[in-house]
Amino acid sequence: MQFFIYGVSAGNMFYTRDFFMNQNASMFGISLIILTLIVAVILGFMAGPTSPLTWLLLIVLIAIPFLYRKFAAKDFLPWKDEYSVGIESIDQQHKKLINLINQLQTAVKYSTGEEFEREALDELVNYTKTHFTYEEGIMEQNGYPGFESHKSQHVRMIKKVEEVLAEYENEPDSAMSNAVNYLKEWLINHINGTDKEYSSFLIGKGVK
Repeated sequence: MQFFIYGVSAGNMFYTRDFFMNQNASMFGISLIILTLIVAVILGFMAGPTSPLTWLLLIVLIAIPFLYRKFAAKDFLPWKDEYSVGIESIDQQHKKLINLINQLQTAVKYSTGEEFEREALDELVNYTKTHFTYEEGIMEQNGYPGFESHKSQHVRMIKKVEEVLAEYENEPDSAMSNAVNYLKEWLINHINGTDKEYSSFLIGKGVK
């Protein structure tokens, strides 16, 4: 997955509740199809198990969950070796950030409820701040020349998240969706961009 901007696209900033209604409608539609297939397969076997159509419907019924999981997985971030900055401590933190983003994505995608969504988002934002503090500390301690510029990106990121969350009072669902999309885009860009820039310098300083 590749991204080439640090901000959220204009389209992402204007999700509405229709997105979540469409998600629920999609889940209902899939459930209805599965139920219909189950009934059709049962009736088919009752009428005669030798019918090719019955077996075809059974195969389709078995395939639907696998196809759905494969389709749904596109919304989540996998860790890739190409994201590594060559510093184990930071790579581990980046992996945890991706896991927390995926946790938030799950909460938003499947409408798990406001309480769980806020809990997932708070955990992600808090750990992001912890990661930034750790990363900035290493850069400052080792005299990284791009420290101030890198730190300013962290500040802008946190400010953007706070702006997105300010929408929460009026549009809680869209605010969560905006937050998860922004965080996914920003993190991958940041890892593949400015984080890769300091890796060789810090590795040369013996940072692991």
